[in-house]
Amino acid sequence: MDASRAQQVIDSLGVIEVRHQGESVWIEEIDGKMAQVKYLNTRKHARVPVTELEEIDSYL
Repeated sequence: MDASRAQQVIDSLGVIEVRHQGESVWIEEIDGKMAQVKYLNTRKHARVPVTELEEIDSYL
């Protein structure tokens, strides 16, 4: 994912599934090429490269 798309996900009124290394995350903030995320299954927070985020098509 690129930073522009990650910001669109944050600004979206809908829920867009995003994963980091196979784990579902909530994008909290974008800072340049880095994203602050919260892992949904553990509630832990991490700072990860935006390029490691993967948008999941929910209609598959």
